[in-house]
Amino acid sequence: MLALVARLLRQPHGRHVAVLLGAVVTCVVLGGVAFSATDHVPVTTGLYWAVTTATTVGYGDVTPHNPSSRIIATVVMLTTIPMLGAAFALFAGSVTISRLSQLMHMEGARMAGDGFRLVVGMHPSTPGLLEELAVARQEVVLVADVDPSKLPREVRLVRGDPTDPNTLRSAEPERAAHALVACSDDGDVLVVAVMLRELAPELPLSALAASRPVVNALRDLGVKQVVSGERLISHVLAKSLEAPHAGDLLLSLLDSERHRILEEPVGASDAGKPLSSVRGERAELLLGVVAGGRVSLGIGEDPVLSAGDTLLFGVPENAGGSRR
Repeated sequence: MLALVARLLRQPHGRHVAVLLGAVVTCVVLGGVAFSATDHVPVTTGLYWAVTTATTVGYGDVTPHNPSSRIIATVVMLTTIPMLGAAFALFAGSVTISRLSQLMHMEGARMAGDGFRLVVGMHPSTPGLLEELAVARQEVVLVADVDPSKLPREVRLVRGDPTDPNTLRSAEPERAAHALVACSDDGDVLVVAVMLRELAPELPLSALAASRPVVNALRDLGVKQVVSGERLISHVLAKSLEAPHAGDLLLSLLDSERHRILEEPVGASDAGKPLSSVRGERAELLLGVVAGGRVSLGIGEDPVLSAGDTLLFGVPENAGGSRR
């Protein structure tokens, strides 16, 4: 768990998270000591009370009994609880940025050099995503109504309302290799996805959305990759509780500065073979296969590859686009 927290602190906004967590610890310690002095209880009891208050557990076994301790309780609640909420929100944002960046790096041999990455909308996670794509030397076009001086210089901006068909058309989505819809409003995400399907029916789409009805509607449109920051952080933390280093492993897969995830259609030589057999024949790290829109890692099953399936590889960042 500590390793997971350490890696999360190295994600975008890690410094802000560290400052918030440091402030929370300071408030909890000072509040616990002050509470023990004013309510005449041991320091350990005061610290216990401060932790249960800051985490909103509130068992009720330790409560303030005089005006001074009630004032301290009010201050602790009004400071630590919002700061903890902000810290976890930044955690979710950091993991979202990493995951979206990884999705935008998924490129097959057929897509190498075919076009740019199109990002539509300015979600709170978008600036961090653009920075990561710029570091990875990806050609990116952003469609949003934002100040161009606040963007990485490698990003080409099509300034305007992303839900305006004329603005979206001027970005030439039919020339893009992959598009991510990342508007701040789920309704706008759905509108943009519909327009992109009309303007570029073959364009691979990813989207950032939280509303379940919108997620279902996007999948009906053929958007297979729909990301939710809240779900991602929940999954990562849950896996880290199952196994101490599971969360660290998941974050390592998202570290785009060290490696990429590439896609390759299953060729005639691999069709009909089980995934385990192809893994033994390849020098690259074969992560899994996409068949029928479902990703299989080959854990607990050994799917037989078919023409039309897609293999997922993990390769070093400086590796070429071809897997053969």
